[in-house]
Amino acid sequence: GSTGRPKGVAVPHRALTTTYLGQDYARFGPDEVWLQCSPVSWDAFALELYGALAFGGVCVLQPGQRPDPQAVTELTRRHGVTQLQLSASLFNFLLEEFPETYDDLKVAFTAGERASVTHVGKALDQYPGLVVANGYGPVESLGLTTCHRATAEDAAGSSIPIGHPLHGKAVHVLDERLRPVPDGTTGELYAAGGGLALGYVGRPGLTAERFVASPFGAPGERLYRTGDLGHRTVEGVLEITGRIDDQVKIRGFRVEPGEIEDALTRHPSVGEAAVSVHEPAAGDRRLAAYVTAAAGATRAPDPDALLDHLAGLLPEHMVPATLDVLDALPLNQNGKVDRRALPAPAERSAAAPADPLTRDQRLVADAVRDVLKLAEDLGPDADFFRIGGNSLAAVRVAMRLSQETGTRVPPQVVFRGRTVAAIAERLAPR
Repeated sequence: GSTGRPKGVAVPHRALTTTYLGQDYARFGPDEVWLQCSPVSWDAFALELYGALAFGGVCVLQPGQRPDPQAVTELTRRHGVTQLQLSASLFNFLLEEFPETYDDLKVAFTAGERASVTHVGKALDQYPGLVVANGYGPVESLGLTTCHRATAEDAAGSSIPIGHPLHGKAVHVLDERLRPVPDGTTGELYAAGGGLALGYVGRPGLTAERFVASPFGAPGERLYRTGDLGHRTVEGVLEITGRIDDQVKIRGFRVEPGEIEDALTRHPSVGEAAVSVHEPAAGDRRLAAYVTAAAGATRAPDPDALLDHLAGLLPEHMVPATLDVLDALPLNQNGKVDRRALPAPAERSAAAPADPLTRDQRLVADAVRDVLKLAEDLGPDADFFRIGGNSLAAVRVAMRLSQETGTRVPPQVVFRGRTVAAIAERLAPR
């Protein structure tokens, strides 16, 4: 789910059979080798498992519950993986840092986020025999709902289409009164067909809000309101243009900024809160939080304390990379928070101490500085995730440390250590 409160999605067996049987969006058969690298809580996991086992193929299991780019590359090459399903962020990262991953692949899916035109074009150019498929679909319409085989013409445009619905599934582009809009006109995407979930477990109100009666099908048929905006071209190809609400995608996860704002305002030191997306570099999307002090407060809120507060309430991908304290949130002429007027996040300070760092601490500090492009030295207590780090940046730090030490440093060393000193302590003796 996209919120801090998990919600189970009840998926019937027919959603599985509709999504994986009688389809041609992937190569299914006994000669195919899939790599299972998606967390089991992501519905994409089902394609990696059933895409192999339902057709007599091979499913290679990656250890752990967090995709490890280095492990993905090693397993793909060692076991002759033919098809790989990746979030768009991971697809892009592997192409930049581990391009050998794609050497022998037959099909690479980019999914979960809007595909990068630049990276899709690069993959098609460098690997002429590779099929790059752009998949789209919320868990409420299990797995992929649409799929598009990218072309060089797509890579020359402004976006990669999401294509056509899978067999047995449908997507309608409708206005606010559930009327179809003309081709080329933006509307909300509604999913239909055999892939639909039954609803949200134990949450009938939310189920009724998102799963609505279909005006096009037989009695009892339903549509799922995706909240995504898009249009259908004159050729019948679907394209995504945005969201109808404030939901954003961060490294493949759906995030509702309002959920983070609510969690922040539960803290007694906070008056108001706003959360936006900051993109310091192309494809590197980070959450940025802004707060004001509660009425009557004698001192400003402590950013570190607030981030610790969020870490205890929300999953890791929903904890902002930065948090700034403002005198007041900017408002537009309607009195609403003007997110476009929020300032760029301030750089977090983690100055070096008077005492020199140890050799390993200096190694870690330099790696973190280079990866996060920081200008200042770091102290032993500098928290990687407090100064702008995220999961893909942690992989880059681990790669840098592996090169410097001559031993493999898994990303978990960075995730579990967090601070410069703690990461250094986890490095193997040399």
